[in-house]
Amino acid sequence: MDKLKMHSPNLVDQNLEKMAELFPNCITEAKDELGQLKKSIDFDLLKQELSRHIVDGPQERYQLNWPGKREALLTANAPIAKTLRPCREESVNFDTTENLFIEGDNLDALKLLQETYLGKVKMIYIDPPYNTGNDFIYKDDFAENADSYAKKSNQQDEIGNRLVANTDSNGRYHSDWTSMIYSRLRLARNLLTEDGVIFMSIGQEEVAASCQILNEVLGENNFITIISRVMKTGGQKGVHFSPCVDYILVYAKKIEHLNQFREEISQNVIDKVYTKTCTEGLRKGEKYRSMGLYQAMLDKRANQRYYIECPDGSYVIPPGELMPNSPKDGNKVTPQDGDGVWRWTYERFARERAAGNVEFIASDRTSLIDNEGKQAKWNVYYRIWLKDRMRDGQLPGNITEKFQSRHSSAELKNIGIPFDFPKPTSLIRYLMTLVSLNDNDVILDFFAGSGTTAHASIEYAKDNNCNNKFVCVQLREETNKNSSEYKAGYEAISDITKERIRRAGQKILSDNAAKDGIEKLDVGFRVLKVDSSNMADVHYNPGAVSQAGLFDQVENVKENRTEEDLLFQVILDWGVDLTLPIRKETIDGKTVFFVDNNALVACFDNSGKVSESFVKQLAEFEPMRLVFRDGGFASDSAKINVEQVLKQLSPLTDMKSI
Repeated sequence: MDKLKMHSPNLVDQNLEKMAELFPNCITEAKDELGQLKKSIDFDLLKQELSRHIVDGPQERYQLNWPGKREALLTANAPIAKTLRPCREESVNFDTTENLFIEGDNLDALKLLQETYLGKVKMIYIDPPYNTGNDFIYKDDFAENADSYAKKSNQQDEIGNRLVANTDSNGRYHSDWTSMIYSRLRLARNLLTEDGVIFMSIGQEEVAASCQILNEVLGENNFITIISRVMKTGGQKGVHFSPCVDYILVYAKKIEHLNQFREEISQNVIDKVYTKTCTEGLRKGEKYRSMGLYQAMLDKRANQRYYIECPDGSYVIPPGELMPNSPKDGNKVTPQDGDGVWRWTYERFARERAAGNVEFIASDRTSLIDNEGKQAKWNVYYRIWLKDRMRDGQLPGNITEKFQSRHSSAELKNIGIPFDFPKPTSLIRYLMTLVSLNDNDVILDFFAGSGTTAHASIEYAKDNNCNNKFVCVQLREETNKNSSEYKAGYEAISDITKERIRRAGQKILSDNAAKDGIEKLDVGFRVLKVDSSNMADVHYNPGAVSQAGLFDQVENVKENRTEEDLLFQVILDWGVDLTLPIRKETIDGKTVFFVDNNALVACFDNSGKVSESFVKQLAEFEPMRLVFRDGGFASDSAKINVEQVLKQLSPLTDMKSI
């Protein structure tokens, strides 16, 4: 019977397998520090495979480099012997919610989510700590190699050991912050869907480095834009300029799969811009705006010049030197420098005119000329219909004063939560709108802070009648004992996050009690906490056990861990959705967990009394996955017999043990 590995995936091993598929001749063997043979890459040969010229040494190239980059890459790839432990008492609607709140180091959390959420996150929003010289950054444990890192990470971290002040007097001021964000972004990229997008809020101190990191992690071709956001107006802090702007970097996972961003048209824009009403044809009574079809030769665009027939039978064309041989429809020429052009090709113009989307307005002031070379009497426009724009939205512009931080203070005050400088939920909801989150889409925030993203996700679901989901991660960072948060009873930032989500959810339900279907809104969240593995050290390093201590190591599960703790580590290891419904039944005197009915069935009985008759009862459920503890079987022969019985009764079941 196969055993579950019970630790996060080793990304180095996965990368080696991918490289072996592409370049099998570059895979070789080398001895590790213990003298054991392991797969490795012949990097000199790989360089040659990727070069059109003979490679004889290191080449200069454009890249971002800093002290600690290799260690950060190693840290991102190395596995950890940790798990997520459920906490029902701090959750809301634990058994039914599809939202997750993870308390712990986000580097560990991202590693633990690699299999469960691989390619499933539609949108990532993060607001990492800005590198101002006073903020805290995450202090990561760099490792000599992946194996020793996995062993070392099996130990429980003490609260408070994961943060250090990154003062500007530190010689690694930029390097430490860059290493911290680099390893996390590399892991986060794996979780995005093919059409996924990441929004990263950042201050001016690290905006340039962040762009280069995202270019490396996601690819420069997947860059979308940098949005500047006005945080506040006024204020006299700073030396030369008041620091009142921060930035949002926007990148796609694969930009060719990303839908075009659209935003709603405000009533103010409608009143000012869509001022015309159609008086004839199929779209009579509809509002529209007019845009000139002629443009100066600023770029290639349609790259065609042709005559357009006007309502009185005359022909018009933009000014220029090169003219078609005749003004008849369909005659066109390629412009030369200095020639004006139409925005559309002739073929598109013919289609749009037939659809009623072209407008002629008589005027004695026009830049067009007629077929005799004189100033024309007509201007030619195309119509942009309000109804079409209301359905499709419009391309977003820049963010100015719409989402200032002062708006978020009122939000938190309204639900009685103290927190300094959170982002407003309206900003996150706006970004969700651009991405067009739909049913079952997941948004991830691994710097959750006060919980703005979770709050915004519930608001968005309410406004759009959909069941989008959130996954938020926040370190148990202690609050300052002199802060308003601590005085209000919150010992850690994660306590504030959880309480805000609870209060925000309840307020949304009460404020919208009259809305149809509001009772179906998912305002809950399942709390999971990053912790050391449920498995004892002997599980990961059996060779280190001495003969004298052998009897103390018979049990491979730690004493203080529950069956539900084991269940969630199995769910993680098997890559099953962490938010699936769980029910518990007693069968033949043993506790059995059913995850989403038969997606995973688990029995962690350790009595040595798992029998063939008991397994026959479980086989009736035809589980996709079935897991037991080794201690549940009286002997190895009993385990083999159970496997054979299961193969006969439920041949599609994948059975493993811990």
